[in-house]
Amino acid sequence: MEKRVLYKFILIAALVSLCAYFAFPLNKRINLGLDLQGGMHLLLKVDTSKLSDEAKLDASDRAVEVIRNRIDAFGVREASIQKQGEDEIVVQLPGVTDRERAIDLIGKTALLEFKIVDADPQKLQAALAGTIPEGLELKYTKDNNEPLLLQQAAALTGDALTNASVRFDSSQFNEPTVTLQFNSAGAKKFSEITAANIGKRLAIVLDGKVQSAPSIREAIPSGEAVITGRFSIEEAQDLSLVLRVGALPAPMTIEEERTVGPTLGQDSINAGVKASLVGCALVFIFMAVYYLLAGVIADIALGLNLLVILGGLGMLPLLFPGISATLTLPGIAGMALSLGMAVDANVLINERIREELRAGRNMRAAISNGYSKAFTAILDSNITTLIAAFLLFQFGTGPIRGFAVTLTIGILASLFTAIVMTRTIFEAIIGLGWLKSLPMLHIIKEPKFDYVGKRKIFYFVSAVVIIIGMTAFFMKGGKAYGIDFSGGQIQEYSFKTPPQLDKIRTILKDAGLSDATIQQFRDNPRAVLIRTSADKNTVLTAKLKENFPDQDIQIMRIEHVGPIAGKHLKTKALLAIIWSIIGILIYVSIRFKHFNFAIAGVIALFHDVLVTMGVLALTGRQIDLLSVTAFLTIVGFSINDTIVIYDRVRENSRLYRKLSLAELINLSVNQCMSRTILTSGVTLLVVMAIFFYGGEVLSNFAFALMVGFISGVYSTVYIASPLVLAWTPKNKR
Repeated sequence: MEKRVLYKFILIAALVSLCAYFAFPLNKRINLGLDLQGGMHLLLKVDTSKLSDEAKLDASDRAVEVIRNRIDAFGVREASIQKQGEDEIVVQLPGVTDRERAIDLIGKTALLEFKIVDADPQKLQAALAGTIPEGLELKYTKDNNEPLLLQQAAALTGDALTNASVRFDSSQFNEPTVTLQFNSAGAKKFSEITAANIGKRLAIVLDGKVQSAPSIREAIPSGEAVITGRFSIEEAQDLSLVLRVGALPAPMTIEEERTVGPTLGQDSINAGVKASLVGCALVFIFMAVYYLLAGVIADIALGLNLLVILGGLGMLPLLFPGISATLTLPGIAGMALSLGMAVDANVLINERIREELRAGRNMRAAISNGYSKAFTAILDSNITTLIAAFLLFQFGTGPIRGFAVTLTIGILASLFTAIVMTRTIFEAIIGLGWLKSLPMLHIIKEPKFDYVGKRKIFYFVSAVVIIIGMTAFFMKGGKAYGIDFSGGQIQEYSFKTPPQLDKIRTILKDAGLSDATIQQFRDNPRAVLIRTSADKNTVLTAKLKENFPDQDIQIMRIEHVGPIAGKHLKTKALLAIIWSIIGILIYVSIRFKHFNFAIAGVIALFHDVLVTMGVLALTGRQIDLLSVTAFLTIVGFSINDTIVIYDRVRENSRLYRKLSLAELINLSVNQCMSRTILTSGVTLLVVMAIFFYGGEVLSNFAFALMVGFISGVYSTVYIASPLVLAWTPKNKR
């Protein structure tokens, strides 16, 4: 073996070992996203409207600090709390599924006030009649709804607290209470307040609600106060926690929530693993059967490609401290596309080697020329997708950015494995004298179709399909979008046996949710998805459990998106798509030195996205964030296919100078047809595996990919390539 090849093997072995080190064990190196492991994602908005301009400057930062202290005390591992923009906070809590408790803990402002109760019965009656005396306010106690008139001005606030702890009142059957301790200044003031108001009641008010209002029997110099209120142990612990770490500087609202139960998370993992294994097995078998030895070498590269992707994710925190190694459902989409591009690179190389062998080259020359001629197309197609991934990361939201990160690593991995690894293996077996021939199956022969001549027919077909699809899309209005973009809430419940939907509809109507929609999954009729326009989860869950007492109802997931957050997500998703396409337009224009190539390719991309949107609308599927991820995957796949043909047109223009542009396009498309069918077919095997075995969560995503990939092949051959001619001046055709 040549020393050069030996050194390459050593380099490859070192890289593979490094990737294996950072990839395994997976559960320690790579975090699973909340959509896979279960947990909560919250987007909180800090309401600074009532704060002074000076207070607004530090409000969000202070809120992040308070929330982090509360979550740390709550004991959530690997929680993520990040400020987003000026007044938004993103909170991710892996493994937390007690939704109500977590929301109450995080969202409670914890503004503690001590207010003197005005015991004048005449004033109270006037207040109950609607006339509240100046300087007073009407409140009701938490435990027995007793009306009280309180002084508006607080005698003391929680700013003076130093500690809050849970104790048990032996005189009240060991009922849990919360004991408060003040600092020296607070203790002195509390002593003065109690001394001056003996015989009166002192209301303890938390976030505007009266927790208790005990009578002051004597001055309390100890600096301790007790909050009672028929708490459960958990409620008392949480209350003491939020009081102990401090109040939020301003109220907060939940703009977006995604809660995934551990069962659904595990189901997603199981389904994803099964789909991935089936898809990869189909790809590996096909490559080995069709390309024989060359296919086996490609399979080795594909297997190592997955290892490099996982290793790259594991290295992320080390290389880029601000980016975490987290695998999500959109990340799996990025891996699927990168696997498709790795297959494409190997198919391109093998088809080029076949052409060189057919032209009479010896084995060494055929392999060398095959890699050289395939390199330009592989590089151009991967760079365009890298540009799109970079812009998606810049302009996208969380799920889209996760897709972009995984896709970027996958593209770099596929470039290395397809170009460097496989070539090194070929060079090694040639050097050892083991490679005398390289047989491959050749089922798909080169066609002789006039694509340019029939272009108007296909333009018409595409126009009809898009018009029908877009008509269906716009007729659906807001119903065309999932809650990610239109706002609202969905709850998925799991029943022991398939429930009666009519009974659930009656329950929804009784709960004031007559506008809710119900979906029962065909592959799992025990699961029911309910979409509502408002957050009524607590009421709805209680009603369902009351009316189905023997069904052991489990909450699988809850997703809530407010109208403002939905609008924001829609804008960001649209910007991500537009900017990625603009990036592709600029690169293709520069690389091919002709604007007509770029504009034709971009029109084909819009064609594929519009066709996919239309088919989703026609089949009753909604567009959500995973759908947008599918659109971006389709864009990457489609432009990859288009670039390969453009590269062949450029090559043929140098070889056949006498041919017209129309003849060059027809020749190039026909020459690339076998590669197009093979790559698309093999990639569709992966997508079909995700569709059939990936579970309900990935069903919509996989369906969109199937439609888009088929449309991508069609648009590359029948739209993008002929459009190059349409956008070229007649004197240059």
